[in-house]
Amino acid sequence: MTSSVIVLSYRPGRWLEPCLASVLIQADEVLLVDNGSPNGEALSIGRRAGATVIRSATNLGFTGGVNLGLRRASGDLVALLNDDAVAGAGWLAGAERVLADPGVAAVAPKVVLSGSYREVAFADPEWFSPGDARPLGRRLDTVTVAGNEVLDRIVGAGVHRLEHGPQADYPPSWRWTAGPRPFYVPLPDDETSAEVLVNGEPPPAGPVCRLVDTAGVFLRMDGYAGDHGFAAPDDGRFDRPAERFALSGAALVARAETFRRIGPLADPFFAYYEDIDWCWRARLAGLRVLYDPSATVDHLHSATSGGATDPAVRVMAERNRTLTLVRNGPRSEVVRAVRKRMADGPDGGVRRAIVRMLPWALGTRLRRSRSWATSPQDVWNRWAGADASWDESPHRSGAAPGRIPGPA
Repeated sequence: MTSSVIVLSYRPGRWLEPCLASVLIQADEVLLVDNGSPNGEALSIGRRAGATVIRSATNLGFTGGVNLGLRRASGDLVALLNDDAVAGAGWLAGAERVLADPGVAAVAPKVVLSGSYREVAFADPEWFSPGDARPLGRRLDTVTVAGNEVLDRIVGAGVHRLEHGPQADYPPSWRWTAGPRPFYVPLPDDETSAEVLVNGEPPPAGPVCRLVDTAGVFLRMDGYAGDHGFAAPDDGRFDRPAERFALSGAALVARAETFRRIGPLADPFFAYYEDIDWCWRARLAGLRVLYDPSATVDHLHSATSGGATDPAVRVMAERNRTLTLVRNGPRSEVVRAVRKRMADGPDGGVRRAIVRMLPWALGTRLRRSRSWATSPQDVWNRWAGADASWDESPHRSGAAPGRIPGPA
């Protein structure tokens, strides 16, 4: 089968050229959608690299940009790849083997976080503060690598979100560890021996490893979706193929015929949850989605979106989460989720955005329900709460860090 890869770029950086190089030698067609990049930067980079460039004068969002590429794609297989990702050897060949099964709507590889991480774990007992159900260990006021502060960039099961102090004598921000669980400190490129200090002191020595970004997507009982395996060591524990509820759009592959059957991404979403919505629609059509770790994609997480700390990102993600449930979930869960959202306190405009788009979401649900092959309740019963946990233990002794993928 012939293959087309769609790469969308709005704010191109140093990551775009390696991304294109990794697929130009795998695909029959590479379509770079310049999604209104400043001064046509993406267009210039794409032409130099040898991709076919589609230029949009304005930013159409992830959904609109990908859909523009879908209209131009000519391959039997169509793949989506983030412009801050590098596809490892055999990504498309492996996807073609999986998609030979007509019951499979889409497949995605193991996606790993770019770069290496130092594992840190303290032998701290867990404790719980009054009114706080989180397991706590110690407070981290500063985490530095080679003298540079990285407190907001550490990840893993062993660390909680960034917090900010209300009093002048508090540090500007801090994070709590989760008892003895490990967390991971990002290291500079090619500097695996860089000095790591936690609160000004060297932490217990830990291995250098690669981390998983996503090994498929799970659905929580409250309708939130998340990346299975996020920030766990890539040491072999995610190396088995599996069916998942959904897949990340960072490196998703489907047959062109399936895109025609299921439809494009939900244009009004602009960005976030559009991949969950598409996979959910595929499940309601009676199709499966699979995780295949035989190939690896390297992802510079949130390099182009601004990440979850951006207020606009939070509003879009919350809005689209609710709308995805409205379009695809069982009625009882839809009612619960909408009521809860309407009852919540000030939320930065999420409620207003949902109300504005609710007629569209309900209308598209009604139209598509006539062709559902399975019920929303059946999908929910099978997948809500499944795969929402995984092995978060420290890096396995003797396991080598995951291989950094390069061009095929």
